[in-house]
Formats: sequence, structure tokens, C-alpha cells
Amino acid sequence: MRYIIYGAGGIGGGIGALLTRAGSEVVLIARGDHLTAMRERGLLVRQPGRNETVQVQTASHPDEIDFREGDIVVLTMKGQDTSGALDDLERSAGPEIPVVCGQNGVGNERSAARRFLNVYGMLVVMPATFLVPGEIALFGEPKPGLLDSGCFPDSVDETVTQLCADLEQAGFNAQPDPRVMRLKYGKLLDNLGNAVGALCGEDALRSGGDDVRAFTRRMRDEAVACYDAAGIDYASRREIGERRAATFSAGEIPGVERGGSSTWQSFRRGRPSIETDWLNGEIVLLGLEHGVPTPANRALQLMAKRTLRAGLGDGAVPLEEIVALERELGNG
Repeated sequence: MRYIIYGAGGIGGGIGALLTRAGSEVVLIARGDHLTAMRERGLLVRQPGRNETVQVQTASHPDEIDFREGDIVVLTMKGQDTSGALDDLERSAGPEIPVVCGQNGVGNERSAARRFLNVYGMLVVMPATFLVPGEIALFGEPKPGLLDSGCFPDSVDETVTQLCADLEQAGFNAQPDPRVMRLKYGKLLDNLGNAVGALCGEDALRSGGDDVRAFTRRMRDEAVACYDAAGIDYASRREIGERRAATFSAGEIPGVERGGSSTWQSFRRGRPSIETDWLNGEIVLLGLEHGVPTPANRALQLMAKRTLRAGLGDGAVPLEEIVALERELGNG
């Protein structure tokens, strides 16, 4: 079984490097300076108590790969990049290639399943930072991350069983789960706060003041109301937290600052797009479909878009501005 990791940032690079280190055949699809650095020097993987350069196979595009029987593609790009990636993947590999969505949010599986025969969901709980080309930092110990997986929407098969076995061999906590989307809807509740850390600064999010806690609670309450209205089953934050605690705690890596969420990293790296539409936007869409007001999620989504368009960096927006927009939308 060969793994094609499509999107080799912190998550994809970490999964690919550790699978490679454990003996699996892996190809990382990347671009730009990151691709150049990996080709010239390998991928430097920093972990608590261990730094290692892993020599990885790379490609800049799916059309550079000679796809064959037994290949599995693991999508690890952010949700806003999924559509274009699926276009390129289908042209290069065809609709029969197995596709694993190792991404935040719950919309990527639906997008892939419209086009590909075998689609899998992967819960990704993995503290990883990618800010420097050719380097990633994996902070989780003793295991670097939690990667339970299952067939979309609700089963397991031999492919997902082998996938989880290979991930376990690579050091991850990865169990086959026929209700993986239940886990991913539960994880989404935590990801709703990603843009708070990006807009207001990670220090504001981590300090957890009363205003921050109240705002994130309102977003989660809106999400739960949407889930209930739509009849969506979801794992509780407590359940996800217990699985996380049984897998890792965040360790220290000398000389490496632990970054914030994936949204914060996009702002810090000056990326032209962010994943908020696939996080808070998912709740907004459910609210529209089922008559549930979602002013808190909508306010954060809109403010993130405005901040990105204005070219502002992380930490540029006071929480008070987001809350004021929430009130405006709630009174509309």
C-alpha cells in the first residue's frame, strides 16, 4: 500500500514523514519553497527530544505520479483548497482511487464522495506547526496525534483497517471507527474558535478570559442547536478530549515556538485564503437550512474574511469588534 499525501504541511508532512520512517512507501505532494527544501535537504521533523531529517519522495502535482493499484490518497490541504485538488486528482488518477479526508471540518468528505468511488474520513487531532519551508514540528507525546478513520459515511473495510494499522506502526493512535463522521462533527466544535486566535491573537485565546470563553461558548451552542435541528449525531467535546488525553500531551521542543491553530498559521504565513468557511461557515449553512440563528459564527466568519482582504496579520482585531458584529447580525 502506497500513501500519496496531498498537502504536505504540518499535518500531511508529519503523517508522511512518520509513515516513511516506519517503512511505508509514501509520496508527498507539495509546492513552492517547501517542495524545493524537501527535495534539496529532506524534511526536518522536530519532536520533543528528537530532531530527524527524513528523506521523502515528493511531487509537485498529481500528474507527476504514476498511480497504481494499492495507492491511497490522503488529503491534508485545508478545505478551501479541496475542490481544485479533487479536480487535479481525478484527471490524474481517476475516480476509483481511494481518498482519505484528513482535514478539519465535515464538508470535504461530501465533496469527494460526489466524485470518487471510495472515500474515507479521518479525525485529525495533532498539534503540528509548519512555518518554515522544509521543517515541521510535532509537539504531541508520547504519540504525535490521534487519527481514527472510517469509511464515509458509516462503515469500515479492509482498506481503512490497513490504513490504521500502518498509522499505528508509525506511532500514531489510529483506530478504525464506522462512525468517524460523528467524531469529526465533535471535533468541529473545538475548531470553531480557530479564527478567534488568528484575529485576536493566540495569547487572547489561550488566556481564556471571560469574554473569550463566552463568545466561543455561544458559537458552540449555535453549532449544537444546528446539529440537533438537523438530526446530526456528534461526539461530545468531553469524549474527544478524553481520546486526546489518552494519546498525547503537548511537549516542548527546544528552539521551536508552538504555533496556534491551522487558521493562525495561515495568517502568520500570509496565505491568500483561510478555512473559516469550512468551519464556522458549516454551522452558518446548517443554520440557514434548518432555521437556527448563528450570529456568533457568522460574525467570526465575516470578520475573518474582512481581515484577510485588508491584508492584516494575526492579532489585528479586538474581540470587541467581533462581538459588536455579532450583536448587529443578531438584531438584523
